Amino acid sequence: MHGALFVAKTGLSAQDTNLKVISNNLANVATVGFKKDKAVFEDLMYQIRRQPGAQSAADSQLPSGLQLGSGVRTVGTQKLFHTGELQITDQAFDVAINGRGFLQVSMPNGDIGYTRNGQLHLNADNELVTAEGYLLEPVIALPAEVVNFSISTDGVVEVVTAGDPTPTEVGQLQLADFVNPQGLVALGQNLFQESSASGAPIVSNPGENGTGILKQGVLEGSNVNAVEELVDMITTQRAYEMNSKVISTADEMLSFVAQQL
Repeated sequence: MHGALFVAKTGLSAQDTNLKVISNNLANVATVGFKKDKAVFEDLMYQIRRQPGAQSAADSQLPSGLQLGSGVRTVGTQKLFHTGELQITDQAFDVAINGRGFLQVSMPNGDIGYTRNGQLHLNADNELVTAEGYLLEPVIALPAEVVNFSISTDGVVEVVTAGDPTPTEVGQLQLADFVNPQGLVALGQNLFQESSASGAPIVSNPGENGTGILKQGVLEGSNVNAVEELVDMITTQRAYEMNSKVISTADEMLSFVAQQL
């Protein structure tokens, strides 16, 4: 098999993966709290035909040698956790994290999930939940006949009930932070899960230990830059075309040899 065919095949596969990552970013350009992905590539092992620095004569060495690469592969995807644009909604149950940290969510299997999506709702028991109905951790339940609901920048939840103008504290929102957020496992549904790569969660009140503050009536938009993704898509398309051209050229060379012999 012509070596260039295999090398170009790895390039096509890598660019196909890159395009899939870009398409997922663009599909989630309007998803609240979404964090964009970036494909990470590495070159494959080399065939060392002549070792750099090897003796070429009694008193001389090879300055560079002969090393032939065998292509590229996608080694991983990296989540970029910079804060997305904050969008004012003026909805009492919307909350955005301005800075580091994640809201904690109790998932059906008992595990704790982590999210940047602050679109909160009330369930039938007057408890704060996510759009999927998952309870916040710690659980925050509101009393009946609430006429005013507020969340302070440091996470204190207060309500005013009918017949009592004095605000009452009913809970404290906490944020979890990680040494390596890129190591979190993406579960979908705007949720992440702890892994050995992310490290254990560091739970604290908003504004403490380097975590961000909360903004009520605001949502954090996706951090995807549509123009940047479109430019990356064009670059990926051209790289794919060039690798396809290599396969076409290698095929023509093999065809020429087959016809002449």
